[in-house]
Amino acid sequence: MIVEDIEVRRAGADDAADMADVWLRSYDAALPTVRRAHTDDEVRAWFADVVVVQRESWVAVADGSVVGLLVLDEGNELDQLYLAPAWRGLGLGDRLVALAKQRRPGGMELWTFQVNGPAQRFYERHGFVAVRRTDGSTNEEREPDIRYAWRP
Repeated sequence: MIVEDIEVRRAGADDAADMADVWLRSYDAALPTVRRAHTDDEVRAWFADVVVVQRESWVAVADGSVVGLLVLDEGNELDQLYLAPAWRGLGLGDRLVALAKQRRPGGMELWTFQVNGPAQRFYERHGFVAVRRTDGSTNEEREPDIRYAWRP
């Protein structure tokens, strides 16, 4: 698996199902103790009807398969960054964060769960700083989370 050979491109409607599958596999692998607020079918519908249609969505493709995704909202939110489990730790996430910074050069923010230590270390390594912690009462999963911000 050579990260430099991965194609990163804007996502299209045909990518929604593969993006949802990567999201589902990654979420289940990285967050086994966090209750998912939506069924698999609801997640798939959300990618098809909302994410790819209404948000700036990018996919990383290896050998014709989506192996990573990046979703930015219209503001300064890094909304989603997920990798297929086999692609974690190989530098693909670094490429996607670099793309996010290029697309949002004025800075951006994101949420991650407090139980997700690897995500916290990843974002902190990329210059994000924790600016707020919550008890999770305002997110769908009811899981304590952390707000991170990156300012150039």
